[in-house]
Amino acid sequence: MPALDRLTGDSRERSTRRVALAFLFALLLVSATATASAVPVGEQLVVTDQQTGDELIATPVHENSTVALVYMHSVQKSRVLDQYAVRGHTLVYTRMEFESYGWGLPSRSAVREVNGTFVLEDPDWQGRELNVKPGRVADHELVVDGRTYDLVNRSDARAVTIRVTDRSLLEAALDTTTNE
Repeated sequence: MPALDRLTGDSRERSTRRVALAFLFALLLVSATATASAVPVGEQLVVTDQQTGDELIATPVHENSTVALVYMHSVQKSRVLDQYAVRGHTLVYTRMEFESYGWGLPSRSAVREVNGTFVLEDPDWQGRELNVKPGRVADHELVVDGRTYDLVNRSDARAVTIRVTDRSLLEAALDTTTNE
């Protein structure tokens, strides 16, 4: 019987080792996932619905990425472009273009005309977020590094917040951008 006890003991010992190894592997996997989701590897521009908090757009950006809002002026029915540059987690207003003067457009600033378009360079504003109310008449679009997003359709014409946030290693690895 001692030989049988020894076999049973060996079997239990192997079983205990397997459980311990499986536990260590699971712990390592959870730890790696938690680390990957917490480690920032860059920035992303995120658009969220102000009412629901839902993320509508998330797309990678980098230092000096160009972010622009393009819309139709509701009174003048002419195109307006508000352009920003990404600087860390800040959006810096760098340029405004408009085709005709109208309500709410700058008239006492250093505006110059370039090929029939009025241009205001280096407007004095920067901030960590933009609050925008996309409109069906204005037909707001968001352009990020040349890629265009229809803000009206994405938000169902509800108010949105646009900000730059950290992009985690896990998001980058899974490419969890809500671009499409």
